[in-house]
Amino acid sequence: MEYNRSEFLIETVVPEDELIISRTDLQGIITYVNETFAAISGYTSEELIGKPHNVIRHPDMPSAVFKDLWQTLQAGKKWGGYVKNMRSDTGFYWVYAEVSAVYKEGELVEYKSIRTPIRSEEKLEYQKRYDAMRREAGERERIVKYM
Repeated sequence: MEYNRSEFLIETVVPEDELIISRTDLQGIITYVNETFAAISGYTSEELIGKPHNVIRHPDMPSAVFKDLWQTLQAGKKWGGYVKNMRSDTGFYWVYAEVSAVYKEGELVEYKSIRTPIRSEEKLEYQKRYDAMRREAGERERIVKYM
């Protein structure tokens, strides 16, 4: 997929009174999304179901964040963190995500994620933190031009 770099600058703000909810199978394939997730991500529910959850992964996100997420879940714990996601139009949105395991009759069957809006100050703080993490890991760096 090719991206128009100017579109990376278009932010969608998650409304204060909304929750973004999704469920995945144990491999991270989306099995359920609520209407808010579809609307904020710019995809339809049908486009999201059956896709890997990382279809919305923004290139600004360091791989270490997702490594930590999977290690935490595999250790049987709930994970929480700040995430920048990419919309279908290559715009973006920030959320605080909580991901946890779902058990039925004692057996792990899926993961659920509930995402909430965050403050502008948190977005700036985590953008800087994630830029530094990517730089330290030798991952792609973000280029910002001011006019």
